Amino acid sequence: MRRRTRSVERPDPEGLRAPRRPPRGRGPAAVLTQCEREVVTLVVRGLSNEEIAADLRLSPATARTHVSRAMVKLGARGRARLVVVAYETGLVRARAGFNQSVTFEAVIREQAPQVLGALVRRYGQFDACEDAVQEALLAAAVQWHEEGVPDNPRAWLLTVASRRLTDQFRSESARRRREENLVVMAPAAELVAPAADEERGADRDDTLTLLFLCCHPALTAASQIALTLRAVGGLTTAEIAHAFLVPEATMAQRVSRAKQRIKTTGGTFALPPPEERQERLRAVLHVLYLIFNEGYTATSGTQLHRVELTAEAIRLARALHALLPGDGEVTGLLALMLLVDARRPARTGPGGDLIPLADQDRALWNAAYIKEGVALVTHTLAHAPLGSYQLQAAIAAVHDEAPHAEQTDWPQILALYDLLAGVSDNPMITLNRAVAVAMVRGPEAGLDELSTLDKDERIAGHHRLDAVRAHLQELAGDREAARASYQQAAKRTNSLPEQRYLQARAARLA
Repeated sequence: MRRRTRSVERPDPEGLRAPRRPPRGRGPAAVLTQCEREVVTLVVRGLSNEEIAADLRLSPATARTHVSRAMVKLGARGRARLVVVAYETGLVRARAGFNQSVTFEAVIREQAPQVLGALVRRYGQFDACEDAVQEALLAAAVQWHEEGVPDNPRAWLLTVASRRLTDQFRSESARRRREENLVVMAPAAELVAPAADEERGADRDDTLTLLFLCCHPALTAASQIALTLRAVGGLTTAEIAHAFLVPEATMAQRVSRAKQRIKTTGGTFALPPPEERQERLRAVLHVLYLIFNEGYTATSGTQLHRVELTAEAIRLARALHALLPGDGEVTGLLALMLLVDARRPARTGPGGDLIPLADQDRALWNAAYIKEGVALVTHTLAHAPLGSYQLQAAIAAVHDEAPHAEQTDWPQILALYDLLAGVSDNPMITLNRAVAVAMVRGPEAGLDELSTLDKDERIAGHHRLDAVRAHLQELAGDREAARASYQQAAKRTNSLPEQRYLQARAARLA
């Protein structure tokens, strides 16, 4: 059938017609035909296949074919790229009846995991559901920018994403009837957001279920982190790859393998049974802890901090705390992140050089984070069983509440580390406890504590063991040994700011 020839002004997401730079390989502009480009611009406006067919005067079957081909050509990476470009539109233009203070990115970061969780719960196909959510976000980027954020963004995204999935399923003849039946039989309540005054328990929240799924025990820690940041955090594959200094293709394979692993092991979108829930929750907390640590002290690269990771870890910890406010360890982890991140503004100098805790300008610390973190840990210590994250948060609170480094209550910190050592068998805890021992009983006592770690394979050869040993040797007056240990530590770290700091300490003792 002929397409109408009248000129229609349509939004053109960057990359469909005139990208700023030539795409690498098979980028969107390089592979889409003119008709497919027009189809995609209608897709991002939120039109269904039937509406696209009517708009372009095509048969429904032809429209479905063009949409299917365009989406296959773009692939998940291409669609994600378009969503990233859409983020750059900035503040959503508001109109009457819409919240003028809400940004597009803030809304989608909160709602996207909920929408993805609802779709996976209903359809059970992680990859297809994630692609549908990306397309819905792309549609939102264009339509909300013109019209404002709707009163119920989650319901809007669910409707558009569900429509995309329905279109995709209907295009596969072998599955068409089964998917149509799913649409007919699905309860209407699943397609709309709950009422504003409806209380949703933690066992009914899709974000928590999605976190549990991303931290499936069949996955490695690296895969859990990547999948959590991708599906729950909303970071693109490129952003995650940049944060961990690996090629985008490598990270894409890691995410893909993680999703395939969940599928082959029979992972389902449901909260684990009660007898497994606490163990799985520990895995979720550990993943968030690892994400935060990588952001606070990057294991490699030219920057000490990766702010996007610490911010994302805190955001996810806040969301988890909102779902499980009575869990002591969830509260403790959030408090720990806030209390530690509060020091970040004073942790580096103008040139990005590392400034140790004792030398930091405490006036630069984030007082709001300290106040919130202290309140959280104080409450949870009084109402929940002791746990590792709570005790670590309590130690961080003692450091943060000291007006000056010389006024730090080291005996209290040592007492907390003694409790922590009984809760968690972790060599990093032993390492940090050695510092507290040195501050209370003298550097020689601290060095004796460190000697127990030399044969621990989990930390032997780690640069932090050498760095702490050098610090205590310097306190003990053994300058030559301290210099050698600082040099050894500098050789073992891949972080350039840490290398510069350790080398400077060694040079000062020469």
